[in-house]
Amino acid sequence: MTTISCACFGGALAVIGSSAYNKIHERPSAANERLEIGNWEADTVAGKTGRARIVTLVDRRSRFSLLGKVEKKISKNVVDCMINLLRNVGEDKCKTVTPDRGKEFSQHSRITLELNGTKVYFPDPHAPWQRGTNENTNGLLREYSPKGEDISGIFDSQIQEWANKLNTRPR
Repeated sequence: MTTISCACFGGALAVIGSSAYNKIHERPSAANERLEIGNWEADTVAGKTGRARIVTLVDRRSRFSLLGKVEKKISKNVVDCMINLLRNVGEDKCKTVTPDRGKEFSQHSRITLELNGTKVYFPDPHAPWQRGTNENTNGLLREYSPKGEDISGIFDSQIQEWANKLNTRPR
């Protein structure tokens, strides 16, 4: 095993600190085939460069979206936000999380620890289609938060309104 300091790796198994990565090819078939609710894809959507971001979580089966805002794209903030969002859906609806390979997810082992063993799986490098549900949802979110727009002043209530719009629109 190799110890590295960010989520950008190409080997079969990599380690950040003392936490190992699960590769997407090890994800349960129920998650891959969208057979059950509780398998989430995650990402962050940038506002103005260097400013606040929106954390997006999308259930692979239902396409239900959870959104939260973080003031800075640092792992602690992003993972804290993810944990808070996923705690509200219930233990039985949080089985796996598949984020992109960004360094903002380097504290992913906290998700497993704080959400009763929820496993985190990482996609292959340069393979956004392996998290296509989330990528599509991020594109839909851009209707409400265009690229380059500063979202620092946007209230959480507005972000939740966007989540509601995403969750009630036909897809």
